[in-house]
Amino acid sequence: MIIASQKKKENIAEYLLYMCQIEDIIRAYALDIDKIKTNIVSQFDQPEQVKSEIASWYEDLIAMMRIEGVEKSGHLQINKNVIIELTDLHLQLLKSTKQAFYTAAFYKALPYIVELRAKSGENKVGEIETAFNTLYGILLLKLQGKEISESTITAVKPLQNMLMILADRYNAQKSEELEL
Repeated sequence: MIIASQKKKENIAEYLLYMCQIEDIIRAYALDIDKIKTNIVSQFDQPEQVKSEIASWYEDLIAMMRIEGVEKSGHLQINKNVIIELTDLHLQLLKSTKQAFYTAAFYKALPYIVELRAKSGENKVGEIETAFNTLYGILLLKLQGKEISESTITAVKPLQNMLMILADRYNAQKSEELEL
């Protein structure tokens, strides 16, 4: 809750990756709030009131996962909504003559996105979601201590750059400083 809130304010891309990780952590604990309280919430160096709020946040996420049927896989609607927002912004940026820097970053990433979609069979998934799915996959590999090939690292750099710029433009849009 604390980290998610901070990331959402600072970097929407990091927030989304973090929330995907939270979904997987909840699944790893079999949606059992008692295990999450014992193994996660208790580890926070926070007053009991804050720990209680964190536990409630996890309980709410668990309830949403059950209601939305994403106990085994998939993403919560709140996370899908972020992808939708970012996709909408992405399309606006591509149409804008004032956002050539973003457009250039997107076109550098596009061949890798197309290749990744072909390999994964995610043809119905948009470019932004493909980029996030790829970065989250890389994050999981790193967390598992698995080796990442040079070709994957090469493919990921343009995706990271594009999403970094998109996150920056998202913050500018939220603060009403974005010129389209």
